[in-house]
Amino acid sequence: MTDYKQLNSELTALVDGVPHKMANLANAAALLFNTLKDINWAGFYLLEKGVLVLGPFQGKPACIEISVGKGVCGTAVERCETLVVPNVHLFPGHIACDTASNSEIVLPIYGKDGNIIGVLDIDSPVLNRFDEKDKAGLEAFVRILEKAI
Repeated sequence: MTDYKQLNSELTALVDGVPHKMANLANAAALLFNTLKDINWAGFYLLEKGVLVLGPFQGKPACIEISVGKGVCGTAVERCETLVVPNVHLFPGHIACDTASNSEIVLPIYGKDGNIIGVLDIDSPVLNRFDEKDKAGLEAFVRILEKAI
């Protein structure tokens, strides 16, 4: 079980006063990848001209571009909501960047203007890996990041 209070405290210490967006996202991805159990990918896709483009991440190579409305990441942007997917193989239009992934959580990231600027994407080889506690803890994680980027 993840101690999200501790994780979010560590993120705050990493990004506080750091004015470099990519560095903050890279450190956030590394922190997640090395802290969360049973995950095989953690990273960011950033919205550029209506397309999600691969950003800083930890894990195997990933899809470079994802259209809004496609896959879990694009659907999270389209719906403007966090998506917890217990079994990605049952998700309509799932994009299999890594066939070892079985569950996923995707959280929108908002800019200062209130528009989505990207997503945090975390994959797991374990079915049903993510729950409501993960959703709440990671939404708090994203809120910290939003202030730093």
